[in-house]
Order: sequence, then C-alpha cells, then structure tokens
Amino acid sequence: MSRRRNHRRPTRQHSAAQANAPETVGDGEDTAMFSFGTPESVIDRREIFDLFEVAHNGRWYEPPISLAGLGRAYRMAPHHQSAILLKRNLLAASFVPGTLFPKAEFARWALDWLTMGNAYLERVNSRLGRPAALRCSPAAYTRVGLLPDQFFWAPRSYAISDAVEYPAGAVHHLAEPDPMQEIYGMPEYLSALQSGLLNESATLFRRKYYLNGSHAGYILCITDENLSDKDSKAIRQAMRDSKGPGNFRNFFLHLPKGKENSVKVIPIASVGANDEFLNIKNVTAEDLLAAHRVPPQLIGMVPKGTSGFGNVNDAAAMFYEMEIVPIQSRMLEVNDWLGVEAVRFERPAMALPRTAA
Repeated sequence: MSRRRNHRRPTRQHSAAQANAPETVGDGEDTAMFSFGTPESVIDRREIFDLFEVAHNGRWYEPPISLAGLGRAYRMAPHHQSAILLKRNLLAASFVPGTLFPKAEFARWALDWLTMGNAYLERVNSRLGRPAALRCSPAAYTRVGLLPDQFFWAPRSYAISDAVEYPAGAVHHLAEPDPMQEIYGMPEYLSALQSGLLNESATLFRRKYYLNGSHAGYILCITDENLSDKDSKAIRQAMRDSKGPGNFRNFFLHLPKGKENSVKVIPIASVGANDEFLNIKNVTAEDLLAAHRVPPQLIGMVPKGTSGFGNVNDAAAMFYEMEIVPIQSRMLEVNDWLGVEAVRFERPAMALPRTAA
C-alpha cells in the first residue's frame, strides 16, 4: 500500500506578545508601527463541527445544532421573525380546529416546525385507549431516543437521569429533512443564519456606538510649529471632555499664528460608517427573504425605487400556493399516524382557485 506524504514548508510561529510588540520604523524614535489582536486559526470552528454527525449520550441523540440557539435566533432580525410569523399566521388561519387539536396548540406546533425544523405532538389517550387530545411538546427540549418511537423531555436544567421519557409511540416527530443525518430535522433558512446574525450584530454595534458617546473616529493632525505643549495638553483634555454624555458638542480651536492646512482632521471609518451600516442591513435582509422565499410586500417592506413590488394580492396568492400548501401536505402526516383526522385545512379567499382536472 502506497502512502502519500504532504510536504509543507516550515512556518515560523509568533507568540501573541511578539505579534503585539511595537516595531520601530526609520531613524526617529517617535514614529512606530505595530499590529494588534490575537492570532486566529485559519480552521473555523464550523468546519471542525462538520466532522461530527449526531452523537448520543446513552439515552437519546443530541441534535447536530443547538435548538435553543435557534430559538434565541428567532428574534435576531425583523425580516427573519416576520417571515416566520407570516407563514405561521397563514397556517393557523387555514387550520380547522377540533376537539383533539385546538388552534392554540397547532400554532405552537407550527412555530416549532418553522423555527427549528422539528415539531413534536404528544398523543394523550383516554381510559379506553383512544386519542383524547394532542399536545405540542416544545422542540427545543424534546430529544429522540435510541430506540424506535422513543422520545424524551429533557430541558437544560434536567440531568440525563432526570429526563422524562414519553410512552412508546406517544409522540409524532415532524422533521425537515437533512441530507447529513436522519435523526433530527434542520430548518430551511439555515443557509441565511449567518446573515441574520450579522444583521443583529450591526444593529447592536450601532446602538452601542451611540450609547457610549465615543464618536471621535478621526485623527486630529496639527502641524503648526507654534503649538506649545501647554496648548497640546489643553486640546487633548478638551477632546476627552467631548466624550460621554453631552456629546456632539462643538469644538473650537484658535491658532493665532497658524498657517493654512496646519490643522487636519483625518477620518478613520466614521465617514463610511452610515453607508456601510445601511449596506449590511439591506444585504442581510435580502438574504433572509431569499431563504424564506417571502415576497417583500407581504412583510411590510417599502420599495426603494418608484416601480414598487407589484400587486400584493397576486403575490399573496402565489406565495400561499408555493409555500403554505406544501407545508400543509407535510402536516397531514399526523392523520395517518393518529388514525383519525385531527389536522384539516380550508382554503382561504386569498388562495388561487383550483382548476378542474
């Protein structure tokens, strides 16, 4: 058997202290160039986690992604939450409730399916062994057991030995298919999750930027040779006092013998900060809408140009046929599992009329 060896060039490793150490450039002692920040690995943690599939702890399988994290990311961006709620509302509006499955339980079940790609229904039997009610088991804390039709209720505060096991065959698992494993489902918007988190990070950064009052994103360069050390200290103190509460105050600088262009303000990143923020918000919003396949006019977006988004009624009807109807067909699987018709939908007025076969 032949073996291949990867010949790599030897690399020089630098410590964090060496990377952050200043390096003097030129003959002057006051001019220095330095780098900051700790070294980062070129192997991202996401690639490491891709090496694992679905592990188990001896009783149930652990999800390949944090379901509680997906629940927290539910509110990461307005376009993401609005798109999920639009689908949930359309499903709930077309659902026909019954004694087995009330509309409130259906809404929770549909929200789990759209947010986490997994939805669980617990069948509660009567004394005669017949189905009496269907209850939604929150997908964030429901786990698939090692045995067939085995499920556990395991909140984060529970230990492995304290988890509650459902009766065998009492739980129905509706999962969005995942090509990497067949135990848990994965939400369809997962490809746009990073865009949604970037949208949230940009908003939080912008908010903290205004709260902390540190808006001096520039370099004040004074080349006047008549500027004394006393004047320089006074300018530095005035700039320090301009931060914090009461910012955006005017700053006055008077140099009696100053020359033209002796004072320069060199911006670092504040000039394009607003444009960059808007670009991030717009691009990430487009990614989220593309992942959810939701027409923008259905979630309250305002068109940027003068052309508009088109007829909202046509967009709503086509969206219902292409997105809501396939989800309804998946949800009807509960009827086959239960043996009775507990899930039934009616076509709303906004849907396209059915054509004759």
